[in-house]
This record gives sequence, structure tokens and C-alpha cells, in this order.
Amino acid sequence: MGSQTLVYEAKLRHLLKEIDTHLLRVNIAFSELAARHEIPFNIASFTRLLSNNMDVAFADQVIYRFSKAQDSMGAKLFKAFLLYQGENIDKPFLDILNSLEKLNVVNVDDWFELREIRNEIAHDYDKNALLAMNIMNHIYQHRGQLSHILTRLRQLSHIEETSHE
Repeated sequence: MGSQTLVYEAKLRHLLKEIDTHLLRVNIAFSELAARHEIPFNIASFTRLLSNNMDVAFADQVIYRFSKAQDSMGAKLFKAFLLYQGENIDKPFLDILNSLEKLNVVNVDDWFELREIRNEIAHDYDKNALLAMNIMNHIYQHRGQLSHILTRLRQLSHIEETSHE
């Protein structure tokens, strides 16, 4: 294994661990919220959530960490994986997604749906409770897709999951 490959592997391992941490925190926050609220949220349960500062902090954690995980995957992880696989990444993002789809890592349409959730987060959700509730429900419904992508990238790159301390 050449030194360049080792550099690519180290970067890939780092990104996988970083995104694992984001998704772990999303799941922990959802577990905390599920202990006190019905999920997926309805108007009544989300209104109750908004009346509790700790629960709002957990909701913010979900939104922030999901956003970070999705951003890191699209901006860094996919390219790092393809570099590690010896592929050229000097191409449009859609071509990168198509390469990953051929490897059964991600479905291009599903990825753009995840990206749309991320884009909704960029809007000022704090001022619109219904939008915030819908974002939380979308994240709850689709968070497993991000975990599936990580699992598939690990399988293809033969990099085992590291334990969280």
C-alpha cells in the first residue's frame, strides 16, 4: 500500500468517525425526546417540546448534527472514499453521486431528498414551529439512510466501525 493510499485511508477513517459521532448524537437526542414525546411529532407533542428548554436543546442537537453529518458526507466523505478507491474526483458532484450509486452506496434521488431536508434547516426554522416539526419528522424518518451509507462505505473500503467512548 503506497503512502498516498495511507493518507487517503486516514482521511476516510477520520471522516467516518466524525459522521458516526454526529449520527450517534442525533440518535441519543431522539431517544431523550422519545422518552417524553410522541415521535413522529404531531402539533400537540411538538408544542409540548417547545415549552421545555431542555427538549428544545435536544431538538437543536438533532437538527445541527443531522445537518453536519449530511454536509460532511456530501462535501468530504464521498470524495475521500472515491480517492481511497483510486478514482478521479475532478468531476461534477452529480457524477460523484452516480459513481456511488453504481456501487450501491447511495441512491441519487434519495440523496437529493436528504439534501432538501438539509436546505430546509438552513431557513430560519426557529420562527416557524410547523416547519421545525416537519424537519424533525423528516430527520427522524430518514436518519437511517445516512447510517446505511456509512455502513456501505465501510464494507467497500474494509474499514471497521470504531467504538464510541
